[in-house]
Amino acid sequence: MRSRWWIVALVVIALIVIIGLASADHIAASLVAHEFRGRYGDRLQMSGLEVRLFPSIHFSVERIVVPQNDRAGLPPLIAIARATGETGWFAALAHHVRTVRLEGLKIEIPPRRAGALDGWKNPEKPRFVIDQVIADGAVLEIRPKQSGKEPMQFELYRLTVREAGADVPMSFETRMKNVTPPGEIQSAGKFGPWQFGEPAATPVSGDYSFQNADLSVFKGILGTLSATGNYRGVLDRIETDGQTDTPNFALAISGQPVHLTAKFHAIVDGTDGNTYLDPVEGHFGRSTVIARGNVVGGLTAKGRVVTLDATVTNGRLEDLLRLAISSKDVMTGAVSFQSKMVIPPDDVDVAQKLQLDGSFTVDEAHFSKLSVQEKVSELSNRGSGEPQESKDDNIASDFRGRFKLNHGMMTFTGLSFNVPGVRVALDGSYGLVDERLNLHGTATLQAKLSQTTTGWKSVLLKAIDPIFKKKNAGAVLPIKVEGTAKQPRFGLGGG
Repeated sequence: MRSRWWIVALVVIALIVIIGLASADHIAASLVAHEFRGRYGDRLQMSGLEVRLFPSIHFSVERIVVPQNDRAGLPPLIAIARATGETGWFAALAHHVRTVRLEGLKIEIPPRRAGALDGWKNPEKPRFVIDQVIADGAVLEIRPKQSGKEPMQFELYRLTVREAGADVPMSFETRMKNVTPPGEIQSAGKFGPWQFGEPAATPVSGDYSFQNADLSVFKGILGTLSATGNYRGVLDRIETDGQTDTPNFALAISGQPVHLTAKFHAIVDGTDGNTYLDPVEGHFGRSTVIARGNVVGGLTAKGRVVTLDATVTNGRLEDLLRLAISSKDVMTGAVSFQSKMVIPPDDVDVAQKLQLDGSFTVDEAHFSKLSVQEKVSELSNRGSGEPQESKDDNIASDFRGRFKLNHGMMTFTGLSFNVPGVRVALDGSYGLVDERLNLHGTATLQAKLSQTTTGWKSVLLKAIDPIFKKKNAGAVLPIKVEGTAKQPRFGLGGG
């Protein structure tokens, strides 16, 4: 009889333990829910919350939604499809959760509002710190200030956050795919503390690397780019410094690669994705280009418009021509230029969409093709009235002029060059794709027309010297330059 009472007692004790454990799990679930709502507010939505306390502590939530703060009509600030977590008892007593995994995490950052932080107090400080949050496949969107624009979106296919929940910056590591140009970006840094009243004001900083980006996705550009840098600021305004290295950069119109490196300082407006560059310093060959400007998207245009003010001081003409002309070493010399540069988002070869408007000077220019340089030397001798002098193939030409590039056609105005005895002034065009020259103008000679030759030709020309005589010049002749960059043709005639 007594043994039966022992059995009954054991059954009762077992039931009490089972009920107690179930109650403990329920109480723990209530505490977890309270912790979430204390942090994210009473409007937090959760479903399917389960907590298990033994042998270690585990929890799972099927859905978590944190609405925007007082912003009706916008998607949730935070949405999580599923969350699971685990920790040990000793860690829990120290107010630490070892690991939380988030599936389907999406964060929507609304544009900042004037005065939104005034009078705002963050929710109570959390009682637990999450040592590690794994949220692979997370999506971060920063919504624009201007309606109608697409939000900036970052797809983080790897994301790990450490020390989450503390009222201090959290450490993070992430990897994301860059679509255009294709490649992988790796980044690590600090994020937070989270600004609940104005999420766009949440601080962020870190370093990044971007490797093996294929530039051939941009029509007319070739090369493989790598970049490293650092950034700091808040989500809607990030300042960054970095450097790029493209050992095989080329434009398809020339196909001649150069080793291009660049350093830049930029500000990225997270509310519209616009980037402000000040400056970009690019190096290739023996030339340096300094550019300032922006990369801005419109309401309706697909893609973004690049607008830059570019300057080269004492660069090398052969470096610039190597990018634009398939012929090697057409001319050499010291070049300086200033140009407005615009690259629209049109899906065409960069040579067709690049727009330039500027001016240039070239000092000590030499034509690399010997036959052309000989003609320049001969022109100098004749213009000086010394046609019998031996040709000096080292005579240099000083070029200057204004240029505009649109739809692959370069037009020149006020293009001029000087050699001893002659000043040439030309207007006309050059095609980037077909490399055809069509320039017409005048050659102003120091000598009279009859002095440009000898013998009976000189005697005959004396009769028409007055026709070509101009003020402060011996003779002014109409000339033209035609042909191609590889085979230019010089002749008389302005038509």
